[in-house]
Amino acid sequence: MSGDLQVLPAEPLSPLAERVERVLERFGYEAEAAIAAIDDAVPGYGGLFGPETTSAELRTAMDRILETDGPQHTSPVPEGDGFVLYVDGSARNNPGPAGAGAVILDTAGDELVRMGRPVGSRADNNTAEYVALQLGLAELLRRYDPTEVEIRIDSMTVIRSVWGDEPTTIDGTERYAGAAAELLTRLPTQDWQHLVDSDPNPADALATFGADVAEMGPSG
Repeated sequence: MSGDLQVLPAEPLSPLAERVERVLERFGYEAEAAIAAIDDAVPGYGGLFGPETTSAELRTAMDRILETDGPQHTSPVPEGDGFVLYVDGSARNNPGPAGAGAVILDTAGDELVRMGRPVGSRADNNTAEYVALQLGLAELLRRYDPTEVEIRIDSMTVIRSVWGDEPTTIDGTERYAGAAAELLTRLPTQDWQHLVDSDPNPADALATFGADVAEMGPSG
């Protein structure tokens, strides 16, 4: 990734979850591709979330992936240069294991990229929401040249601080909020849509995946 479009580092994670995060980064945070690579590298019928797979087997499999050259990314060609970006964050027990998800769609409604990552082994939901926004914007700008983006998000806290006049006062979120706000300035046209609980959000499952990863560990 180019430096100023880099996805910010996660909050503290266990050594095992941190390895998964590094594999996800190698795959551009595309969860399905990273999971498939890990599952293929685990011996037998185990996998990333296989109950029969030991932490040592996972560690060895991921080290093998990280020692090889990264995959060649070929992002799907969008319909036009307008995009929809869904983002979501999730924290169990709030604070607790937290994850972030983001999904990029084109204006035809086709899903182009599905991304997920762990946020921290003990992070709150607001932090996860900011991380999701920063992840989605950074990857959107890295992969495409958008002229118009609609961000769909359910967190009014993030909306008020990033698009409104209420700077975040939540400890630890300033760097994510600032990075997301800076990325928004690179978009010629952008707007947001608030999602209510009944609205579907394809990023929700990816945030849950991220929280599952954040809960892993603490294998060194």
